[in-house]
Amino acid sequence: MTSKSYQEMRTEIVLRNKNGINFILSASVCWIIIAFIWMGHADSGKLVLYSFMATMPMLPLAFLLGKVFNTSWKIENNPLNDLGLWLNIAQLFYFPLLIVVLMKNNYDMPMALAIITGAHFFPYAWFYQTKSFAVMAGVISIGAAYIGYLDYSHGGHFIGAWVAICLWILAAWLYWDYTKFKKLNS
Repeated sequence: MTSKSYQEMRTEIVLRNKNGINFILSASVCWIIIAFIWMGHADSGKLVLYSFMATMPMLPLAFLLGKVFNTSWKIENNPLNDLGLWLNIAQLFYFPLLIVVLMKNNYDMPMALAIITGAHFFPYAWFYQTKSFAVMAGVISIGAAYIGYLDYSHGGHFIGAWVAICLWILAAWLYWDYTKFKKLNS
């Protein structure tokens, strides 16, 4: 049995996972829902609760979109496959910040969640060998912080829309990078 080189494992991740595009598009749907939730006039506690509930379709939708894009969830005999999961779980360690924000001002929840969402993309630039994740990590995080700074009343709808639009741009960029990478590695 021949073992794969480190670079062969990284290449396999990109080609079989297609830069994780199914997760990006799934997240965009969740952020559209969050934008609509924050257009309402419910009390802040309900807005926060509904926003967390809006993230529940993330994994099932990513699974369905994985079928559409023919992506792999598990790549046997590739130890780097588990790294993608670890990188995603790492964002849970940002959640204490979200809890502090919620304790101080519920209306800042979408901003904090958007910053966490954007920031957690950064290491995927290395993982998928594309700068798009690094660039959009900054664009999403800084953009959400700026919108939050502007202190719109119920600004969560602007932040939700911002993140959704950024995720669509990221998805297009990732797909473009994937097609270039595929041609170079065929």
